[in-house]
Amino acid sequence: MSRVVVTGLGCVTPIGQSPKALWEALMTGKSGAAAVRSFDTRDMDRHVGCEIRSWRPRANWRVPVVHGNNEGRATALACDSAQQAITDAGLASRLVSRMAVCVGTTMNEAFNGVNSRFTSVQVNGRRPKPNAFSSIVMNRIAHHLAKQFRMEGQAITIPTACAAGNYAIAHGRDLIMRGKAHLVLAGGTDAFSRIAFIGFARLQAMSPDVCRPFDRNRQGLLVSEGSAFLVLEDAEHARKRGAQVYAEILGCGLSCDGYHIAAPHPRGIGAAIAMQRALQQAQLAKDDVDYINAHGTGTWANDRMETAAIKRVFGKSAAGIPVSSIKAVLGHTMGAASAIEAVASCLAILHKTLPPTWHYEEPDPTCDLDYVPNQPRRMRRLNVILSNSFAFGGNNACLVISRHRRR
Repeated sequence: MSRVVVTGLGCVTPIGQSPKALWEALMTGKSGAAAVRSFDTRDMDRHVGCEIRSWRPRANWRVPVVHGNNEGRATALACDSAQQAITDAGLASRLVSRMAVCVGTTMNEAFNGVNSRFTSVQVNGRRPKPNAFSSIVMNRIAHHLAKQFRMEGQAITIPTACAAGNYAIAHGRDLIMRGKAHLVLAGGTDAFSRIAFIGFARLQAMSPDVCRPFDRNRQGLLVSEGSAFLVLEDAEHARKRGAQVYAEILGCGLSCDGYHIAAPHPRGIGAAIAMQRALQQAQLAKDDVDYINAHGTGTWANDRMETAAIKRVFGKSAAGIPVSSIKAVLGHTMGAASAIEAVASCLAILHKTLPPTWHYEEPDPTCDLDYVPNQPRRMRRLNVILSNSFAFGGNNACLVISRHRRR
């Protein structure tokens, strides 16, 4: 079977609009949290989110981004991060044309779900254009990426909520492993959404100020936005063209809690199964894991569940494995979250350094692992990372990302 490596990285986030800028922000604790500008929050009891500021889509992407409603923004963010990844991988146009694309998203183009251009008989005295329907279908983003970059491989959208980025990477890896593609553009994207903001506020799952994963005084997540894509490539294909290699995707583990639409299983059974499956597919023992990039949303239920799941998988050795969450400064980027975390994991391997859990102040007796608090940690050995992602509907997706070694 083929081995799957990462040869290109790209991202746009509230704390950095490239992999280099993202890494610098994670090392210094730069936060994306600020008062929401996308819409009026005066009638709400939460007013802070993580929005991407000072960013504009390129004209040649042909994506309509309408000021004030974020229409087309998720697609434009995807185009930016995809372009970065393709450029970083050094791909010639003939190779890009053969790529498959796998997109994870939670909200798709959220605004379009209530877009008056489609739902109204007339807008400003005119009938909506027939192609208005295409703006709300779920495959819009994958289709636009394929069209923009003239990709002729499989184009698929995976809407498994906040684990969607990892699901997309897992599917892309499968395509390469099965010989269906040599190159896959895989990742996730979501724009800042009033729907998501109100939804998490009603669930009482949002912090009023900052996100504090695993801290005793955590009050919830911060809704965010962003996009990240990775170029996945058959290892032999990459070797022949002399490509740089950031890391290898050794394994993917998927599961479903089958428990509750919004709440995780309190004992972390489904999450533990996903981690175990990822390690089994990678043919690794639990002692091989050097670091866990946590889902770590900062909600009371998720952080306690994830801690329990890690203990279920790793037993007594769990206490010796560093665990951290970059959502403390990044916020929760929904379908893009695990893709951004995969980029961060590749960069951690490159720099042999762990991004810390910022804003961690007071230990929680129910969350008693090593959360790498408030300072980056240089590692003598950083070869294997387990990157976790857990979503609504009990969708769990875990990746094993490793340092690449030629055999």
